[in-house]
Amino acid sequence: MIGRSLVHVSLAAFSAAAVLSQASAERLPRTAERAYEAVSARFDERDAMSVVSFMDQYWRVAGNPGFNASIDHIRDRLVAAGYRADSSAAAGRVRVEEFANSGRGWDYRVGTVEFDGVAEPPLLSRERDRVSLAIHSFSTPPGGIVAPLIDIGRGPPTDYQALKGAIVLGDAPLGRLWQDAVKRGGAAGVISTEIAPYIRPADSSVMTEEQKDVLQWGTVPYDATAKAFGFKSSWRAANRIRERMKRGPVRVRVAVESSFYDGPNRTLIAEIPGRSRPNERIVLVGHVQEPGANDDGSGCATLYGVAHALLSAIAAGELPRPERTLTFMWVDEVRGSRQWITSHPSDARGVQYMFALDMTGEDTGKTGGTFLIEKQADPSAVWQRPSDPHTEWGGGDVDEKSLKGSLLNDLHLAVCLRRARDVKWEVRTNPYEGGSDHTAFAAVGIPSLLNWHFTDRYYHTNQDRVDKVSAAEMKNVAVAVATSAWLLASADDGDATVVLNIIAGAAARRLAVERTQGAALVAQAADAAAAGATEQRVRAAWIKWYEEALDSLERLPVGGTSDTLRSRIAAARHAISLQSKH
Repeated sequence: MIGRSLVHVSLAAFSAAAVLSQASAERLPRTAERAYEAVSARFDERDAMSVVSFMDQYWRVAGNPGFNASIDHIRDRLVAAGYRADSSAAAGRVRVEEFANSGRGWDYRVGTVEFDGVAEPPLLSRERDRVSLAIHSFSTPPGGIVAPLIDIGRGPPTDYQALKGAIVLGDAPLGRLWQDAVKRGGAAGVISTEIAPYIRPADSSVMTEEQKDVLQWGTVPYDATAKAFGFKSSWRAANRIRERMKRGPVRVRVAVESSFYDGPNRTLIAEIPGRSRPNERIVLVGHVQEPGANDDGSGCATLYGVAHALLSAIAAGELPRPERTLTFMWVDEVRGSRQWITSHPSDARGVQYMFALDMTGEDTGKTGGTFLIEKQADPSAVWQRPSDPHTEWGGGDVDEKSLKGSLLNDLHLAVCLRRARDVKWEVRTNPYEGGSDHTAFAAVGIPSLLNWHFTDRYYHTNQDRVDKVSAAEMKNVAVAVATSAWLLASADDGDATVVLNIIAGAAARRLAVERTQGAALVAQAADAAAAGATEQRVRAAWIKWYEEALDSLERLPVGGTSDTLRSRIAAARHAISLQSKH
């Protein structure tokens, strides 16, 4: 598990919780507090849950009916909330953009696996397992097919010729099993039992009954020549098959009715235009595709709730219009964000900051997925630190030279901790790992972060349903994201001074932590000289990061930066630079 392998150093001494707790008492700028109060009062939990419930009906693949229905449903709700299709609307506007779909829309009505000639409940079915049939699976002939079932276990197969026309059960990842059995062996289809270990343990003796029925959905390549199918299996279904195979050869009947769609991909965009700097934007994104209620029905619903609450507060006179434009987007994950960046180059150049909302509504008592801020890539994404453990997702390959400090991470953390004080909300952070829409914006140099929950025991499974979603958790995320976005859109010089104090305090805490944990790492290293050189690089990277974060404050006030604020930034920058001499 990347980021949690530094076993020689006590995590307790450098825990993220300890670092966060020191920041929990910082006050927010006046503009932020005003937005915080407005959204806290106006976010409609029941309305947000109804969006999740609507999206939970569908397996949403870009271009398919469920994806399009979700886009249309949220658009209609935004229109009812006061957003207008008129592009010149001053208060709020909404539109749907279409572009060529790089894949194909897909959905299915029937996906059943059962023993042939035996009156028993199906092994796998849409009615019970919901997402067991793999995306891009082709239909069988009417009435289905009957074929021998071959179990290759962990694989690879020992006799590819024996697979021709068979259905192959295996424990390998779905994509690898597909390549071995269908592409190389000519199998009619595959059934994969593969699943993340944090969702279901390998040892059946310690599985709960729920874990025995859980499966993670998957995708096979679109292949109009093979016209085959793939399934993901629960432990219980695979165990039934394997117990039956102990008594002799097994034949199974598979029936699939699926459809492909060639329509366009679609992005829903709502905006509250800025008053004084309309060409500068704060962007908030949720992704529509995937079948989960939490992933990402909750992110889409949270984003809808933010857009609704802010426009409602403006209409009621509780908030003025923002100075910079607020742009809300519901997209096909990553692809939709990249498309917007490419097709709107002028708008993209004006993006100041970006927030991704992905799995924002988890009932943490049920899912186990704690709320996390996945930070804009900072030095903790380059060097594994005991104070900043990665999640089960694991770290990516971040180049030290790509790091560019900004105020985003520490400002948003301070806002989230403000919410935590009010409602006893658990807030944690993790280093940049990538995988959602913040990745697309980060790739073009825009400071971006992710609001999410992990490690989630229902992640990408048939059991990610609306009963695992918490309206209160969606509200917590909504209040925090809306507050941060509003401040970034409307901050004045006084607000920037308060943010300066937040950043300076965060810098002091980070450098103190790095001194302590760096010394411990060097002391326990086999090569103290090499470890010492690494720690010097880490420390220098953090000093550079926070110098750049302070520099970014000059762009925060919408009315321009005063000489007083510049002097304070310079003083704080000088104090950090002095740390390089200690």
